[in-house]
Amino acid sequence: MDVAELAAYLGIPISTVYDWRVHGKGPAAYRFGKHLKFAISDVRAWIAQQRDPSSSAPRHPDRR
Repeated sequence: MDVAELAAYLGIPISTVYDWRVHGKGPAAYRFGKHLKFAISDVRAWIAQQRDPSSSAPRHPDRR
């Protein structure tokens, strides 16, 4: 997928994708000439890494 498709998929502005690139964040990209492309498998793996650890922790209703 290209930058616009990634931004639409994630529901973010295109400028955010470019900001991530400048700061070394976001999914890995491939450059073809002047075009950036993202492998769907890389995007999915990156999304999985972004999970908030506190939201995936098992909850114990007994604990307060």
